[in-house]
Amino acid sequence: MVVFAGWDMPIEYSGLAVEHMAVRTRAGLFDVSHKGQVELAGKDALAAVQHMTSNDAGKLKIGQAQYSGLTTPAGTFVDDLLVYRFATDHFLFVVNASNVGKDFAWITEQAKPFGDVSAVNTSARYALIALQGPAAREVLQTLTDVDLGAIAYYWFAHGEVAGVRATISRTGYTGERGFEIFTPPQSAVRVWDAVLQAGRSADVVPAGLGARDTLRLEAAMRLYGNDIDDTTTVLEADLEWIVGWDKGEFTGRAVLADQKARGLSRRIVGFEMVDRAIARHGYDVYLDGAKAGTVTSGTETPFMKKAIGMAYLPVARTEPGTEFEVDVRGRRAKARVVPLPFYKRPKG
Repeated sequence: MVVFAGWDMPIEYSGLAVEHMAVRTRAGLFDVSHKGQVELAGKDALAAVQHMTSNDAGKLKIGQAQYSGLTTPAGTFVDDLLVYRFATDHFLFVVNASNVGKDFAWITEQAKPFGDVSAVNTSARYALIALQGPAAREVLQTLTDVDLGAIAYYWFAHGEVAGVRATISRTGYTGERGFEIFTPPQSAVRVWDAVLQAGRSADVVPAGLGARDTLRLEAAMRLYGNDIDDTTTVLEADLEWIVGWDKGEFTGRAVLADQKARGLSRRIVGFEMVDRAIARHGYDVYLDGAKAGTVTSGTETPFMKKAIGMAYLPVARTEPGTEFEVDVRGRRAKARVVPLPFYKRPKG
């Protein structure tokens, strides 16, 4: 257990590798109640959401979610987040735990120019439990009358899980099929225990932050504070797909449009180690003997059994196959750029 953003958080239960492999082959259960929630409502809520986030929330149907960026005027990240559309004029943001206070202050300020919209930090209303892996649907379906097969990727439904009112979202941070379950905090233990009991035949295991990090890295999902922050733009993070160019003005659009027109100077890449070494967050990266950046995320993952990572490189040196060096505790080790993501779940 470690203290993180005011929460006691589990790093591992039975071991990082065991939990990682369970999610890839069966299912793992994560307590991610540390995530923050902010709700915006009012007839001008959509206009406010469109102004402060990079993606086009106007395309969301009721019951649909999207990945987006809460952007600065420089086109960088205040945070990355999920945007849920609960109603025509009601949205839920799910934000990173360490950013809840900062994000809420930013959201409130950004919403001020809009008339009928209120923003409320509703983090205390929700516990969040994530069941992730190939067996997730089969296990969870035994606990709910909601037709989980009818929930498409990045959609959600309201109902009950183990007799507890819940919102069931087909989302996750592992690269696997799975669901995230929003419940009242006072009922979280009941739901957690019920899911573990229902998953006994599938050998579902509790999983901690350690496995969550290695799983998301294999799936090349960016981590705020490592791979993205207020110094990295949405385009540099290779996330142009979350930019709603056609929706009109939003915070940071002018800078991002200029970057797109002029071209980037750097961009994030995925890499695997060629030499026997593990590149970790913060290790220096060298091109032609000169420092060119740092590793933003890196480890050796249990499923792929490779040392992989991400780093920002000059855009001219981002093609797959490009080799560079990482300073691994005083020794230069060779690495090679590879396409992202590192891992894609099997179709079907």
